[in-house]
Amino acid sequence: MAYILFGSFLLLILLRVPISIAIGSATLLTFVTSDFSNALQIIPQQMLEGVNKASLTAVPFFIMAGNLMNVAGVTERIFNFANALVGHMKAGLAQVNILSSMIFAGISGAAVADCAGLGAIEIKAMRERGYQAPFAAAVTVASSVIGPLIPPSIGLVLYAFLAQQSIERMFLAGLVPGVTVGLALMLYVRFVAQFKEFPTQERATVRQVGATAKHGFLALMAPAIILGSIMFGFVTATEAGVLACLYCIGLGIWYRELTWKKFMGALTDSAAMTAVIMIIIAFSIAMGWLLAIDQAPQKLADQIFELTDSRNVFLGLLVVFIILVGCVVEGVPAKLILVPTLLPVIDAYGIDRVHFGIIIQLGLLIGIATPPMGIGLYIVSEVGRVRFEAVTMAVLPFLVPLIGVLVLLTYVPEFSTFLPNLILGPETQ
Repeated sequence: MAYILFGSFLLLILLRVPISIAIGSATLLTFVTSDFSNALQIIPQQMLEGVNKASLTAVPFFIMAGNLMNVAGVTERIFNFANALVGHMKAGLAQVNILSSMIFAGISGAAVADCAGLGAIEIKAMRERGYQAPFAAAVTVASSVIGPLIPPSIGLVLYAFLAQQSIERMFLAGLVPGVTVGLALMLYVRFVAQFKEFPTQERATVRQVGATAKHGFLALMAPAIILGSIMFGFVTATEAGVLACLYCIGLGIWYRELTWKKFMGALTDSAAMTAVIMIIIAFSIAMGWLLAIDQAPQKLADQIFELTDSRNVFLGLLVVFIILVGCVVEGVPAKLILVPTLLPVIDAYGIDRVHFGIIIQLGLLIGIATPPMGIGLYIVSEVGRVRFEAVTMAVLPFLVPLIGVLVLLTYVPEFSTFLPNLILGPETQ
């Protein structure tokens, strides 16, 4: 069954069929050609049971928070503050771009929100200061990878659901890797600035930095309030999503930026995005049931053990495999398919599930910036009015620091596990 399932799914993907339809069609075809052809009612049963989970209610709230930020005047204030802090450095606006994404990541859990919201402001500012448009777009899409790593993160909520891990533990596990990615990108831009001429700007005075901090204080407090409330146990992850939405609405009213029309637009976009994600999750649960019946994960584990019994070799192969998958399949469906399949293998090699969650999260996120399925490339190409081919070529060098950090996180698990073990205590098996 697994061969029919994956074969038909990959064929549909190559034919440019939308992911949700491809997963559903492949699952239905496998059911029809299997011994369960007379029990098609299993599909809707598995779909409904799969999405009827309390932990998944965090997803729409964090999507909504990201969309509200983009219409409530929050993104511009974050950008202005970051510009006052690091805009004077070599390739200053590129550094501002990355730092803004790190701050933005503490409120929104989606790379798409980063590309669409901050991207429009950042690319416009960089072009006006004399930066080449493809480079500006490339920095924007590369830095958007940070968003779904630093908590709160929609992707980590989904992984926690699939791997039966604590959402709070996964959020804490993503914090250090997310900051590490941001610092790696900033160091890379600083290195490139030694060999290329980039526009420069004067260092902001202490008064100017203070003015932008005061102007955007409430916006800058959002990550601290959201993350602090989770880490200190005041709210659950789902409640933190609600808190983020209410806070963003409050900011929009305070800044007098949030109109009823903008609010309804954010609500509509959030509902549409949530519906797509939930449909994909529902179909993937049915697909996972088929794989479990066919014992595909156990068979895969046996085949990999025949290939190598070395944990380090397996981790290397895993990184390459995840990056290749991320190039052709979007993060949500890829995670829904890969995580249930790979967990028995991960457990067999003695790899911590929290550590694996960060590996697959970053590995698939790199796919945002790689063709042909790199959704970030399409978004920045649209909002920045830059040719897709030009953005693709400009972003390739940025894959070096991203993959470098992925390799570091893969072979040094303490980057992922130290903080959650420190705050929540070691995980009991």
